[in-house]
This record gives sequence, structure tokens and C-alpha cells, in this order.
Amino acid sequence: MSAAAAPGLRVLVVDDEAPARALLREYLERVPGVSVAAECANGFEALKAAEAHRPDVAFLDVEMPKLNGFEVRELLDPAILPIFVTAYDDWAVKAFEVHAVDYVMKPFAPERIADAVARARERLRARDLPTPSDVAAAARPEGRHLERVVVRDGPRVHVIPAARLSSARAQDDYVEIRSEGKSYLKSQTLASLAAALDPERFVRVHRSYLINVDFLSRLEGYAKTGFSAVLTDGTRVPVSREGHSRLKPLLGGDGSESGSG
Repeated sequence: MSAAAAPGLRVLVVDDEAPARALLREYLERVPGVSVAAECANGFEALKAAEAHRPDVAFLDVEMPKLNGFEVRELLDPAILPIFVTAYDDWAVKAFEVHAVDYVMKPFAPERIADAVARARERLRARDLPTPSDVAAAARPEGRHLERVVVRDGPRVHVIPAARLSSARAQDDYVEIRSEGKSYLKSQTLASLAAALDPERFVRVHRSYLINVDFLSRLEGYAKTGFSAVLTDGTRVPVSREGHSRLKPLLGGDGSESGSG
């Protein structure tokens, strides 16, 4: 395909190693119709650059400090297609769980990058995009519980350790996360968040709520009238009968009361 015939493609390059960025730019610039919109050394730079330049595709290094490639993907506009680049094959399955266009191993060859670009063009034509929940589910290593939650609030990014998450509430296609007295709204379902967290600590106490039992101060109410969980920050959360049954094994006794954790 000639440069004139190839549809234009704006690309974001994200890698914490300068030589890798330089080589990727060189190979991308050999592909007809491709322009590198920006190069970024970490995830925070990538999110700012994505807002400023509106790329079609992001080449994302998987293992980076501060935010890894999957967390960056989770916070990017879903319309930006991800291509992951890495020296390790451990994340290959996860990459395709988030509908990655491709997963390119380092050291990469120019032909391999050109092939990834071709795949991206095909995906853009098909408009095959992942859901936010799909992306969030892949942001943790296989077989491990979620250790932190990333939330975007306008230009700011909050990285919240799971241990500091006290409760969460369903808000249509969003979830409201409470941590250290503050609330954060994240594009994710409560079900997918609950599935990612440690079930020994986080309990779905109601169809619209989950709590971290480490922050449970006490339970109020009785089986006939229903229960409310009172958290250490004063938040009150309704507890359904099913939710109370899930709490009882973690609280010990009859599950009617608990001290703060």
C-alpha cells in the first residue's frame, strides 16, 4: 500500500526506556500513513498526551513504574486501541482479554511493528472495542487479587491501595469508591470490582454495596428488620439477608456485631 493510499494513523508511544521509544518511533515512521503523535516515559505522561493529541493507537509497554500498561489502558479513552510491547510473555493472555490489537515481544523487528499497525487499521474499521469492565479485569496479574485501584478524575489520576478502600456502591455503569473519607467515581461495574478483590476482606453485603471488613465498626439492626453496617468513617451501608450470611463467617459468633479492624 502506498503512503497516499494508507489511511492516516496517529500513534502514542509509551515506554519507560528511551532506547525502546526511539527504536519504536523509527520503525513506526517507516509505515505509510503513520505519525507518532507523542512519546511518553510513564503512564501519567501518556494520559496527558492522549488528551492533548487524541491518538488512534497506543503502543504500551506493560511493565512500567507508577502505572503499568494495563492500568494506563484502563484509564485511556476506550476508542484508543492498545498494542502492548514487552520483553516478557507472561501478560499475553491478559492482553487479549482486553481486546488488545497485538502483543509484540521485544526485541521487535520493523516487519512485526508494521504487522501490528495493519491489525490496528483493521480493528478501527471494525470498531471492535473492549468494555471498561473487560479492561479493569485484566489490570491484575493472573491468580492474584487486585492490589490497587486506579481512578481518573479529570486531569488527575488517583492510585488507591485496595487495603484503603473502605466501601463501594453501584451507580449504574459506574462504581463509587470510598477511601479515607473521600469518594471517587470509576467507570466499572460493582460486580467486576468485587470479583477482582480479595473475598476474605471484601464482601458484597447488598446488590448495590460492598464493604471492606477491616473498616467495619459494627452491625446494627436485627434479622426481622434488616441490618446496617456502620463503618469506621461513619458511613452506613445497608446489609441484605444474603449479605449478612456472607459476613457471618468473617465476623465470628452470630455476626450481629463487630469491633473495628
